[in-house]
Amino acid sequence: MPTDLRAKTGLAYDDLMPTDRPDTSATPSVRPVVLVHAGICDRRMWNPQISALTAGRRVVRLDLRGYGASDRKPASTLSHHREVVALLDELEIEGAHLVGVSMSAGVVAEVAVTRPGLVGSLLLVAPSGALRTEVTADIEAFWEAEEEALAEEDLDRAVEANLETWVDGPGQPSDRVPAAVRSFVGQMQMKAFENVDGWDEDDLDDRGLEPPIATRAAEIEAPTRILVGDLDVAAVGQTAARLAEQIPGATLVRWPDVAHLPSLERPDDFSRFALDWFAEVEGAA
Repeated sequence: MPTDLRAKTGLAYDDLMPTDRPDTSATPSVRPVVLVHAGICDRRMWNPQISALTAGRRVVRLDLRGYGASDRKPASTLSHHREVVALLDELEIEGAHLVGVSMSAGVVAEVAVTRPGLVGSLLLVAPSGALRTEVTADIEAFWEAEEEALAEEDLDRAVEANLETWVDGPGQPSDRVPAAVRSFVGQMQMKAFENVDGWDEDDLDDRGLEPPIATRAAEIEAPTRILVGDLDVAAVGQTAARLAEQIPGATLVRWPDVAHLPSLERPDDFSRFALDWFAEVEGAA
């Protein structure tokens, strides 16, 4: 089973073949799945889903530039969605279900608009990043706390600000989720901070689409399902609701008692949710 490969772009990824259907060419309707991580995580966030998703499907998960093992500076202007497309082209994937969380929901949406033929469906989880235009008090409070900690070069405090906002959920107790989940996300966030230490501002600036994807949701042609937790920051919930109205045919699902990372809070439920969505799309096709 190939693991921890590196694309020509410099992105680290895993290309995992199905465990019970080695010849997917015999079942072309069963599309591969591409998993892209949240901005507070890296590709390890999908560890709980790998067994379920690879039982019948090819799965590719990757680290975006600056995250996890993709720790090299971009050779030129950073563009996450272009690097994702380049990786899929390198792997000769002609169509896949794309799953994006938070920041990467914006990335996979950009892929869907620029290379629609690559995208069999979208699963947008806690959509934010380039898709978000909404600003609410809870997200402003997070920005202020993180920026203050980073200005003082206090990475531990910056990590904690992220955990309080995105893992616990605004105003929620720190023991709401298992300590192991909190620690795991903290490790991934710290790795991201360490990766980009010394990078210039231009190195960190993801050049998205113009006009921005947040204004182009209606251009998304792929079947789209959106998942949001009721304990997430208000801005993400508002973004999810707006996208459900703007993306043709999109459906919105809300999970109670879940914050920004449903796949880590309810891993088995998320695996079933995702597999049901992929099967629904393929059945309709």
